[in-house]
Amino acid sequence: MQQGGGSETEVTWEDQQNINKFGRLNNRFHELEDEIKIAKESNDNLEDAGNELILTDEEVVRFQIGEVFAHVPKEEVENRIEALKEVTCKNLEKLEEEKESILAQMAELKQILYGKFKDSINLEED
Repeated sequence: MQQGGGSETEVTWEDQQNINKFGRLNNRFHELEDEIKIAKESNDNLEDAGNELILTDEEVVRFQIGEVFAHVPKEEVENRIEALKEVTCKNLEKLEEEKESILAQMAELKQILYGKFKDSINLEED
């Protein structure tokens, strides 16, 4: 590889492994961003459904189970929505934690790689 000054820096096997690991972490980071977005949308939808359920006067409401709507008592639907919100929130927290972990690992690898290769490697996504 060529550095800015024209001198060559040898890429060792360990350097290549770090570059590959950074690439894998970067891909996972983008996947996590998409998964987090979907989880937030799902959580918002469940919140909206819970709010709509509060406003209804009916004792039996239609609840979607798979592709079918079933008539279910309002109280049971409230319980199911709360359970689904809990699961979604836990999943969202787990995804956020994994994202933070990946960002920390990527920062560490950037420091190592930029320390050795300086301007001859670009790890930014501009």
